[in-house]
Amino acid sequence: MPVPPPTPEHDDIIYPDTIPFLIVHLVCFAAIWTGVTTTAIVIAVALYVVRMFGVTAGYHRYFSHRTFRTSRVGQFVLALLAQSSAQRGILWWAAKHRHHHRYSDSVEDVHSPRQHGFWYAHLGWIFQPRHAKTDYAAVADLARYPELRFLDRHQYLPAAVLAVAAWLVAGWPGLVVGFFWSTVALYHGTFMINSLAHVHGSQRYVTGDDSRNNWWLAVVTLGEGWHNNHHAYQRSTRQGFRWWEVDPTFYVLKALSWVRAVWDLGAPPRELVRNQLPLGRAVIEKVARQLAASFSAEQLARQIQETWDNSPRLQELVGRLREAHGQLADAVADIHLPHIPDYGELRARAEAMYAQTPSMDDIVARARELLLVGVSQALLEQAAPA
Repeated sequence: MPVPPPTPEHDDIIYPDTIPFLIVHLVCFAAIWTGVTTTAIVIAVALYVVRMFGVTAGYHRYFSHRTFRTSRVGQFVLALLAQSSAQRGILWWAAKHRHHHRYSDSVEDVHSPRQHGFWYAHLGWIFQPRHAKTDYAAVADLARYPELRFLDRHQYLPAAVLAVAAWLVAGWPGLVVGFFWSTVALYHGTFMINSLAHVHGSQRYVTGDDSRNNWWLAVVTLGEGWHNNHHAYQRSTRQGFRWWEVDPTFYVLKALSWVRAVWDLGAPPRELVRNQLPLGRAVIEKVARQLAASFSAEQLARQIQETWDNSPRLQELVGRLREAHGQLADAVADIHLPHIPDYGELRARAEAMYAQTPSMDDIVARARELLLVGVSQALLEQAAPA
């Protein structure tokens, strides 16, 4: 009996690759035998906070987005701190994250809950062999540094050194509770930005993707939970745009800027913070396509056919579409088509689907054009001889 082919996004997972990841989780249960000491708990909390800063300030805000500048020594320290979290190499991480932003929540996104499901976005994608190699072309600005390439090749060296240090300081409880407990917590704190922050929360800005602001995620990830803010303006070092949006990573970086350890911290334009900045053309196009796709072009075309069945008006319409030579929206622009949502209906749905934006009129106008094209193509297909 033939075996059906696996789904494309899961077809090359090699499950044995998950074994080291599972072992890290299982080791946490060794605390039953090692015990849980106060010193080990203090180490765990400290390592979680310090290494989460390495993830957020290092992996994310510096290496992925270059939202601030630092010296070459500072860059290397950030890289060491980030990789002590055992989340693979600095260049690999930055390349994957840049790819995510380029294709956020589209079919090409490496970890989109909308496209591939929650758990795949949370951690399943990590185990695909096609995601294992570092795309050096995507991080050419970083790959020119030999010390960063060295760290990227030795992905888990900083974490291994830290694990030994935790054992030397506090024995087996220091290793199991101090290092492994905090490492697992770091994993899932980071992964929740890929998964949960694209599912639960609020959207202040139209970004063309599912990014959301989530206050409690911001607390556990030192500011990363203001994810919709971040997708609205990736160049900003600060992700909590409002005074009440807690962002500990930014506070530390701001303090470091006072002693010139870092500088040129990026800030969002005031107009953007106030949601008064028009959207870019690419975002308008992406959102308009989503809005148009929320209506069924095929169903609308069938309704038009049923209304104008055996009518000269339908024949005239099909004839005009066949002569349109690709300019389908122009061909029907001056024709009143029954059942096609008017501007008001499109606007109402857009306002229900998206946050307010100065570009709403542009989105609706483009969505109507795309919808007319989709309905026209469906009419031509339905009118084609069998």
